[in-house]
Amino acid sequence: MNNDIKELMSGILKDMSALNYIKPGDVPNINLYMDQVTTFMYEHLHDTKRTTDDKVLTKTMINNYAKNNLLPSPVKKKYSKEHIYILTFIYYFKNILSISDIQKMLNPLTEKFFDEGSKPDLDYIYNEIFSMESSLARPLSKDIFAKSEQASNAFSDVKDDDDREFLQFFSLVCLLSFDVYMKKNMIESLIDDYSAKHAPKHPEKPDKTDKKK
Repeated sequence: MNNDIKELMSGILKDMSALNYIKPGDVPNINLYMDQVTTFMYEHLHDTKRTTDDKVLTKTMINNYAKNNLLPSPVKKKYSKEHIYILTFIYYFKNILSISDIQKMLNPLTEKFFDEGSKPDLDYIYNEIFSMESSLARPLSKDIFAKSEQASNAFSDVKDDDDREFLQFFSLVCLLSFDVYMKKNMIESLIDDYSAKHAPKHPEKPDKTDKKK
């Protein structure tokens, strides 16, 4: 892989490291109206958009999340910081998980830890998860560069420079895609296993054929 592609990868990783995230201390302690929620989310996540036409979060999206039992309803049309935490989880989950899987993940979270006074509360949970994810930035960069080197050593016997460059680029995309595919499958398996173990148990109905006539 030529130096242009390596420089491109370095630039992408640099841009990723500079992306805005919703840090625990950024979430306001006051309740917000819908317009304030969408403005807050846009200000903190607009860097993650791929194109200018992409939407971070709209009123319709928020209403649909509530209808689909992903987000608790607002109180007197106002959203708490707990709502912001849940919306942040949804924002990242929706790129890789189905609505059904997101429900399976978030329903236990909102049922047990959403209300004020819950122990642990969502402040603590979000802080803990954020700190773990922050520590993954450097290992992630190393892994991506390792895949770049692996791809750059492929197809060395291809004579045409343009063909070799494309095939090495294609190899890198395949390696990264396979990594995402495998992790997505692992996540879905974890969710399925957890859901099966914690599914509500219904008493078995007696077989009517066994009843005496």
